[in-house]
Amino acid sequence: MDVASACVYQTQQIRELERLASERFGIAGDVLMSRAGKAALDFMLLRWGHTKRLAVFCGGGNNGGDGYVLAELARQRGLHVTIFQVGDHSHLQGSAKSAFERCQQAGVPVEAFQAHSDIHHPDLIIDAICGIGIEQVLREEVVMAITAMQRAEVPILALDTPTGIHADTGEVLGEAIHATATITFIGLKLGLLTGKGSSYTGELVVNDLQLPADLFSCVTPVAETIQLNDYQQYLKPRLRDWHKRLSGHVLVVGGAQGLSGAARMAGMAALRVGAGLVSIATDEISAPLMNIECPELMCHGIKNAKALQPLLQAASVVIVGPGLQQSDWAKALWAEVMATNKPMVVDADGLNLLAEHPQRHDNWVLTPHPGEAARLLGRATAAIQQNRLAAATDIISQYGGVAVLKGSGTLVITPSTLPAVCDKGNPGMATAGMGDVLSGVIGGLVAQGAPLDVAARLGVALHAMAGDLAAKDGERGMIATDLLPYLRRLCNLTP
Repeated sequence: MDVASACVYQTQQIRELERLASERFGIAGDVLMSRAGKAALDFMLLRWGHTKRLAVFCGGGNNGGDGYVLAELARQRGLHVTIFQVGDHSHLQGSAKSAFERCQQAGVPVEAFQAHSDIHHPDLIIDAICGIGIEQVLREEVVMAITAMQRAEVPILALDTPTGIHADTGEVLGEAIHATATITFIGLKLGLLTGKGSSYTGELVVNDLQLPADLFSCVTPVAETIQLNDYQQYLKPRLRDWHKRLSGHVLVVGGAQGLSGAARMAGMAALRVGAGLVSIATDEISAPLMNIECPELMCHGIKNAKALQPLLQAASVVIVGPGLQQSDWAKALWAEVMATNKPMVVDADGLNLLAEHPQRHDNWVLTPHPGEAARLLGRATAAIQQNRLAAATDIISQYGGVAVLKGSGTLVITPSTLPAVCDKGNPGMATAGMGDVLSGVIGGLVAQGAPLDVAARLGVALHAMAGDLAAKDGERGMIATDLLPYLRRLCNLTP
């Protein structure tokens, strides 16, 4: 269902949905467990239809119960199934205990997992050890099970979450399963979409367990995925008598000597998403060379900060930071930009200068990667990654405006809307200049009249989708400018 695929939850919200399903709609926990096991089996047979030998690793909670249900159903389908119980099965309670007992009655072999256990060369492994309830570093016996599962070198399907991944944050709790695919139940979990968790999830599908739409309206999700169709009004075809000034004027401030490419890429991206005019304020040595590859860019050598004023006055939006560096010249230009009331996109050295000279504005989009976010908040980069949602929220609390915390599962945080997480993009985008292109995309959308929060969300989505299109030719070796033609294509799609 649409609501389940767009909304993103943390454990607290999932638990509340389960409670309300029982109390208001009469859907008991054992019914949900039965549905989860069947949904997982259906997906397994669709994805790995030739599976004959199945190893199911079950833990001592409800996640293990889901695994027991799947195992019993798979046995009924004629598969050779072996269950490995990780931990003492006497700890099982409620629905999970009932599922375990049904497996025993059905004659499904259940073995207590040991470090020396022979897992019988399965075609596929089911990970049903730990689900969304895990908070602490994994026990030794669970780590041993993970080692055995990975050593088998066969596909692994994780139920709800890969064991070892914190469902709320994506943090790895010591060790974790690298799943080939994950089927998550009721709704998407934030920890599967952002941070380290996204690297362990594999192919991700969600099944709402046939819960009624009215139930989902009772619980506010913690975030939502960015749906491009929600923003089509900002990409609608233009009238025949359109002219360039109706599409706005972007000013990029940056591109110091030796780093001119950063400002140029930001400017080119702004043009490719539809900005009418792009000017670049850069140093006097870089200016004559900046637009050789892109003559549409208007490049200005700026000797001192006062020379920036005419360009600021003409601009619809200012992108400050790409290739700016932190010299005295850069600091003077930074201060001049900060004195304006124009909408801004702050990136790269603009963020580093902001960390040195903190201030608050409501009319800017800040686009830090985790290292820049760490400097803005005075924390270690690892601390940012351990709870990306909290870090991005803290950025706007301290600095105002809109925050875009880049990385796997980019987050967009605004003061008045639900946080957004990007579920697109790929590792090929981890290369120089991608952030400069993103700042140009966001700035180009602001120039065309998109509000800052919309420009940030839509820009992140377009950027990630362009990266995925470019990656069809291979992730390795992809460069930032490879995205430009795809940005143009995506901005001209009609719903």
